[in-house]
Amino acid sequence: MINKKMENLKVCLVQDELVWEDPEANRIHFGKILHKYAGKVDLIVLPEMFTTGFTMFPEGKAEPSEGPTYTWMVTLAADLGAVVVGSLIIEESGNYYNRLLAVGPDGLLTKYDKRHLFRMAGEHEHYLPGLNSSVFEVKGWRINPLVCYDLRFPVWSRNTSSETARLAYDVLLYVANWPEVRVAHWNTLLLARAIENQAFCLGVNRVGTDGNGIVYSGDSAVIDYTGRILAAAKGEAKLLMATLDGQNMMRYREKFPVWRDADGFMIR
Repeated sequence: MINKKMENLKVCLVQDELVWEDPEANRIHFGKILHKYAGKVDLIVLPEMFTTGFTMFPEGKAEPSEGPTYTWMVTLAADLGAVVVGSLIIEESGNYYNRLLAVGPDGLLTKYDKRHLFRMAGEHEHYLPGLNSSVFEVKGWRINPLVCYDLRFPVWSRNTSSETARLAYDVLLYVANWPEVRVAHWNTLLLARAIENQAFCLGVNRVGTDGNGIVYSGDSAVIDYTGRILAAAKGEAKLLMATLDGQNMMRYREKFPVWRDADGFMIR
């Protein structure tokens, strides 16, 4: 059944460079470039660890769960009339998390701690993994936010369902610091996640070179539920805009209900 409450969703993906390990500089920069979009978008997505870059030195860079960046996100969301999403380093009880926050004008909509930590960079030695996924809602759209390395694990992002309910989410969202050297994997897996889950897929990646000399090409993209690329950006700082049509997606799911034949499974 088509969800009559689902309006078109205007999204803004922020593909940009990050100032290495300088939260205040990054907050100031993003505030400046986004202010002109007040009232024009519903969802703004920043990259993974958007206040610091992908650092393995959380000490001194981490914030409490309602620290200065959270407060900044609430203010930005209120000023722009949009939900703001991005991940940053959070400290709780002496532990560090690569935590994604989705913040609206009235405060926190959801938080998600990155489940799959990138061992090749030693992320698992500095941060604790999350245990649960977390879907939040914007204008009738259910959005499933994940972080970077999570993209490689299709079971974790699987759009579970039953015969009597619509799919668990409508948008699969990835924030990332995904290096250029493996960008072919990024591009391929974003398409696969959209097609297999019959959902829009948003991939937001940074550009530039980080403090470790790692180069990022961006390749942020908005992909629809059939795998069609609606918008994409490569190599340069860019605000990627797109409007998602929920009614067409719901009609497609009804006409071509692959999800009804999906295998059941349990994540331990």
